[in-house]
Amino acid sequence: MEDAEFYLRYYVGHKGKFGHEFMEFEFDSGGKLRYANNSNYKNDSMIRKQVHVTKAVIDEVKRIIEDSEITREDDNTWPEPDKVGRQELEIKINGEHIRLTCSKIGSLLDVQDSKDPEGLRIFYYLVQDLKCLVYVIVQLYFSYFISQFLFDYPSF
Repeated sequence: MEDAEFYLRYYVGHKGKFGHEFMEFEFDSGGKLRYANNSNYKNDSMIRKQVHVTKAVIDEVKRIIEDSEITREDDNTWPEPDKVGRQELEIKINGEHIRLTCSKIGSLLDVQDSKDPEGLRIFYYLVQDLKCLVYVIVQLYFSYFISQFLFDYPSF
């Protein structure tokens, strides 16, 4: 699974009543994970986080991508981005570079009703897996980081 250049970027967002609302994250081969979440609902402010993850985490992200076989998919028949929103997935892995774009997917019904339910299902589940992983990493890292200042932990 070793390759010199690895990059993953996911974006989902829309422009509506509360402005440009989106969630985006990216991993690079150096272990940098950047996360941004912008919601203007009730005057929320943008959340930006950046952490460095271990090689083991990057290897796991690569494994998830490879196991999904997303690089075999083509977005030509997927629903086009619209007023509901857009999703973008960009991946550089194993010498391949893909960019996939489609409208926001509300549920598996949207997937089943599409012209390419199998390909969109692969995209849908890959994105769900990646979002869960990113949320956990960001939450764990910043919960631990902040708790160091709030509690007296023994050093290891």
